[in-house]
Amino acid sequence: MSHLTLTPFFLSTTGTPMLRELASKFSITWTERRTSKRKEIQVPVKVSFAPENNPLNLTARHDDSFLSGETVDLSDTGIAFAVSAIRIKEKYLVGQNRVLKVELDLAGKKVHMRMIGVRYERVGIHSSTERYLIGANITEMSADDRQKYDFFLKNGKKLLKTSGVPAFGMGAID
Repeated sequence: MSHLTLTPFFLSTTGTPMLRELASKFSITWTERRTSKRKEIQVPVKVSFAPENNPLNLTARHDDSFLSGETVDLSDTGIAFAVSAIRIKEKYLVGQNRVLKVELDLAGKKVHMRMIGVRYERVGIHSSTERYLIGANITEMSADDRQKYDFFLKNGKKLLKTSGVPAFGMGAID
């Protein structure tokens, strides 16, 4: 007589894919709820460094060097943007908790924010087209700029499609 072993379904090889699929769906749903929804919108961006405080609480002299580029996506908590270099002079955009001053041109209105770069990736297939994709978290923004930014997040694609009419000239926010 052969021995029959009863294996619980969650330990059997036939039940494992079902559990993996369930766990995967749960993990994807959990991740989607934890992160802000990204909107793929391209607008001009200007990036520079915020003035740094030294240990004596003196503000270091700040030069006017900056990089221009364009956003790749926007969210409530951060943006991704592409620029031609990973640093301005000798300072890298990502790392050492350097605060970036970022200016977005949202359909004719400037929105200013302070951000911290958290990741970067080199993109482009040839050195002549090479760019850097930077991911940054928003750390500070005025209430007025936050209102404009949130309005643009909700209505940006429609506003950009509207030809000849500046987005904020429509009376919604000024």
